This record gives sequence, structure tokens and C-alpha cells, in this order.
Amino acid sequence: MSVALRLKKMGTKNRPFFRIVALDCRKTRDGKSLANLGHYNPLTNPATVVLDEERILGFLKTGAVPSETVLSLLNQKGIIHEAKQWVKKPQ
Repeated sequence: MSVALRLKKMGTKNRPFFRIVALDCRKTRDGKSLANLGHYNPLTNPATVVLDEERILGFLKTGAVPSETVLSLLNQKGIIHEAKQWVKKPQ
């Protein structure tokens, strides 16, 4: 099973809120997730990003592939510098 790190859309109309989750890459965006790894709120100024670094690094070590957006969020928080050897490019 291939694992992906993606954003899961939550919230209401015109008030988006995203969870950063690990899930099977064959599942839909809002399908059942394996683990919640944090959240992202783009409406606050500046945008709020809360991440569980240990669990994210654990998933990256086992071969999880982050989406482009999650990769940029991880890069902003500096997690990618710790996990550069394990990170694969999104497809």
C-alpha cells in the first residue's frame, strides 16, 4: 500500500480549513485517513500551520509521498531539511 500525505478539506462554504492526513493514495481526498498529522488554516493572518513533526518524519521514512501543497507547508516549517534523504517528489 502506497501512502500519501495530503490535505483533507474541512470547514464550511467560504470558510475552508484543512487537515494534513496520511492516507492510501488510491483513496479520495476526503476518504478515510490513516492518521491526522496536523492542520492548516489559510484564513488567519498569517496562515496557521500546526504539524506533528515526529509522526510526519515517521511516515516520510517509510516511503510516504507528500502532495505539492503539503511539501511546501513542510518546507515552510523546516521539516524537509530534516527529512531530505527520505522525501520523494510528488507525481
